[in-house]
Amino acid sequence: MDKKLSILVVDDEQRLVDEIEEFLKNKNFRVFSATHPDKALELVKKQTPDIAILDIRMPGMSGLELLQQIKKTAPVTEVIMISGHGDMNTVIDAMRKGAVDYFAKPFRLADVYKAIVRTQRFIQLSNELKSVKSSRDILSKKLLENIGVQLIGNSKAMTEMVGMMSKVAQTPNTSVLVLGESGTGKELVAHGIHYLSSRSNKMFYSVNCSAIPETLFESEFFGHKKGAFTGADADKEGWFEIADGGTLFLDEISDMPLVQQAKLLRVLEERKVSKIGSRQSKHVDVRVIAASNTNLEQLANENKFRLDLFHRLSIFVINIPPLRTRREDIPVLCDYYLTMYARQFGKTGLHLNKEALDKMMAYDFPGNVRELRNIIERAVILCDGDVLQPAHIKLSNNSRHGEQFPQEGNRVDENRVGELSDTGLDLEENERRLILKALEKAGNNKSKAAALLNITWQALDRRMKKYGME
Repeated sequence: MDKKLSILVVDDEQRLVDEIEEFLKNKNFRVFSATHPDKALELVKKQTPDIAILDIRMPGMSGLELLQQIKKTAPVTEVIMISGHGDMNTVIDAMRKGAVDYFAKPFRLADVYKAIVRTQRFIQLSNELKSVKSSRDILSKKLLENIGVQLIGNSKAMTEMVGMMSKVAQTPNTSVLVLGESGTGKELVAHGIHYLSSRSNKMFYSVNCSAIPETLFESEFFGHKKGAFTGADADKEGWFEIADGGTLFLDEISDMPLVQQAKLLRVLEERKVSKIGSRQSKHVDVRVIAASNTNLEQLANENKFRLDLFHRLSIFVINIPPLRTRREDIPVLCDYYLTMYARQFGKTGLHLNKEALDKMMAYDFPGNVRELRNIIERAVILCDGDVLQPAHIKLSNNSRHGEQFPQEGNRVDENRVGELSDTGLDLEENERRLILKALEKAGNNKSKAAALLNITWQALDRRMKKYGME
C-alpha cells in the first residue's frame, strides 16, 4: 500500500475512531480523525485527505450531509461509508451522491482495510483515466494545430494506445516501432509522439523507405560533400542532419535493402553521420520512429530483415488496432469526416441516416481509417440533400483480403488496366491495376515488375500482400 495515502476517520464513537486510527497507522497510512462533522470539515479544508471514512448516523449532521459537504470542499477526496443495520437505502443514496464504497457495523478491521484497498485502486484508475484524457486533449490540439488532423476514437484500444504514446513521448531518445495495417494511421501516431515530446518545437521529417533507390540511400540519409561524385555540385545535408534535434520517421522500413539497414544501424548505435566525400563525422540528436505493416520479427527470422536492427528499432513497440476490431469508433469517425468534408464542399447540415450507419458498421474496412475517410468524402460529393443514404455509401466489392493473383486463363485486359478504374481517382484501386499490368508485362517476375514500377522488389512484395495478390 502507498505509505503516503491520507485517511480521515469520522465517527461519533471515540472508542471506534481510536481503534480504526491505531490500526491504519500500523499499516503506515497518514490518519486524521474527528468525532464531530464540523471538526471533520475543518480537517478536509486543511489536509484534503485521499479517503474519508464516514459513519452514516451522527449527531448534528448526518453522514450523507457530510458526504455532500466534503464533495463540495474537496472533490478529489473519495468517501467510504460506515453503515449500521437497516441503513442500506441510505448507503445506496450515498453511492449515488459520490461515495465509492461502504462496510457495515459490526465490522472487522480487515473489512476496513479491504474497503481502503478497493478505494485506492479506484483512485489509481481514475488518475490514469484523467492522465490519458489530458494527454488525448493535448494530443488532439497539437495535431490539429500542426498538421490539421486529429487522432479519433474513444475505444479502449485507442485509449490504451494514447497512453503508450504519452509514456514514450517523455523519453526523448527511445526508438519506437509503430506497427499496423495499411490505413490505420502510423504516421499520425508518429506525429503524435513527436508533438507530445520535448522535441515538438524541432523538425519532424518523414521518409518513405520504399521510394529510395539504393544508389541514393547514403546521399539522402547522410548527405554528401561537393564533388564527392558526378553531379554533386554542392554540399547536401542528409535527412539525419535535417531532423537534428527532432524526429525522423522511417515509413515502410521493411522495404529498406539489407545493405542499407547495416548503415542505418551504425548511425542509430553511434549517433554520428559522415557525409559522402568527408572523413569527418558529425553527432546527430534524432529520435527515430519506424513503421511497418508487416511482421518485422518474422522477416528477421527469414533473413529478409536484420535482426539486430529489429531489436534496435523495437525498444518500444506500438500496435495500432485495425478499425474492424474497434467498431465502436466507426460512428465517431463518420461524424468527424462528415463534418470535415461537408464544410469543405459547402454542404453543411449533412448527417448519416441509421441505415447508412448500419451499412458502415457491418463493413470490415480492409483499408481501415483511410478507407472510411475516402468513403465519406465520396458520399458527401454524391449526396444532393441533407441526409446520406445507404446508396451514397460505396463499399468495395472485394473480400477483406483483396483480389487474388490472376491465374492463367484469367488474363487481365491490358487496355482496360491502363485506364482509371470505375471509381475514378481511387488511389488504391489504380495502384492495384498498375501492379497487375506490371506483373503481366514481366511474366509474373517480381524483380522485373518492380523495375517497371520503379520501386524495390520488397516494396512490390509488400503491396502484393496488401492487396491479397498471393
